[in-house]
Amino acid sequence: MAYKPIASSPEISERMRQAKTRGTKPELMIRRLLHAAGYRYRVQFRASGLARRTVDLAFPRQRVAVFIDGCFWHGCTLHRSIPKSNNRWWSQKLTENHNRDVDTDERLKRLGWRVLRFWEHDDPANAVSMISSVLKRRPGAKTDSAASPARKAI
Repeated sequence: MAYKPIASSPEISERMRQAKTRGTKPELMIRRLLHAAGYRYRVQFRASGLARRTVDLAFPRQRVAVFIDGCFWHGCTLHRSIPKSNNRWWSQKLTENHNRDVDTDERLKRLGWRVLRFWEHDDPANAVSMISSVLKRRPGAKTDSAASPARKAI
């Protein structure tokens, strides 16, 4: 992806510059619920073997990686949109993002990690329930409360 388009207006440029890449509202809601449930995790964790890629929430001892994906940047089929300006470039960019997500999942799995991905619009309580359920089945996991069935494991 050599060509980088110029923003169609100063307002668009500013909006894209201010887009959060970490600490988003959905991520913070899930983090708060996990912390309240007694779980401790690493934020923006760099797993070995993943150059220039980080895990949103990592439980290194249990080898569980959690990603909270934004609908626009990761291509949610319910809320996906491709900008009309620079459409070809954006289509390529969003496809590359998806391919990178798939590659990241595969690399983590080869390293023995369990990967969980949630969309920004997923219910945080359901996500936490799923994460808790998976953590309790991994070595070194907490085992003090009941878990709900898995919903979105990859």
